[in-house]
Amino acid sequence: MKEKRKRKLSGIERRNTINFYLYISPWLLFFLVLTVYPMIKSLFLAFTDSGFTGDGTFVGLANFIQAFQVDALFWPAFKNTLCYVLMYVPLSLLLSFVLGWLLSRKVKFLGFWRTIFYLPYITAGVAVTILWGWIFNGSYGVLNYFLSLLGITGPNWLGDKHLALGCIVVMSLWSLGNQILIMLAGIQDIPASLYESAQIDGASTLRQVFSITLPLSTPTIYFNLVIGTITAFQLFNQPYILTDGGPVNSTLTVAMLIFRNAFEYGKMGYASCIAWCLFLVIMIVTGIIQATQKKWVFYND
Repeated sequence: MKEKRKRKLSGIERRNTINFYLYISPWLLFFLVLTVYPMIKSLFLAFTDSGFTGDGTFVGLANFIQAFQVDALFWPAFKNTLCYVLMYVPLSLLLSFVLGWLLSRKVKFLGFWRTIFYLPYITAGVAVTILWGWIFNGSYGVLNYFLSLLGITGPNWLGDKHLALGCIVVMSLWSLGNQILIMLAGIQDIPASLYESAQIDGASTLRQVFSITLPLSTPTIYFNLVIGTITAFQLFNQPYILTDGGPVNSTLTVAMLIFRNAFEYGKMGYASCIAWCLFLVIMIVTGIIQATQKKWVFYND
């Protein structure tokens, strides 16, 4: 067989190729330096007893044995994180769908309402967290003040180990602006002809939601599910600022455990080990979602 000659690139194609690599080079450089290299480095550190300097001796699986069998905070941290994910993710999907659908309706001051719901997302995270800490304060918090007007003595929300994690979930749900916006875009992408046909057939608004809006929004729900799950597993700011993992480690998350070991105790090797355990858990959960999406995600084509 005759060897196929490689087609030579024309001047325009060659210039476009050069421009392509030139334009992506800044992103590619930052990706390699700030993402790929730290991941490879942390994987190496996970098998060492390295400190702040990153220098240490190879200890094999000692860090993983310590995490699974010795560290008394490893399993509680994963349990708290998993509980947060199981509470936050379903509620965030439900609220983002409902609010996205409501914001897709033709109502007065629609632009105002869309801005109001999106605004918390772009507000500084630390400022919002401190604000919610004031709301949930057991002594002078706004929530307990309103409860006192009804003759109810409010609990110490962030000081109760049974309530603290739930308060953090509520706090996180307040900043759903990005998910709502994505859901709104997905709902608005549904062809209007489907709703017109349903109305001609006499379908009620509720029937249209469950038979048209919800099925055709599943690709958007799937996207929010994956991103929301990955983000939820990395919870750090709210419990770190408000409770520092308390009370009685009830709000201690894996991200906080990594931070403590790395920057407070100087155990970079052990912190890298925990980070890779978290990474594997996220990969497994994401893989399960990916494997099951064919059974419930509906695409137009």
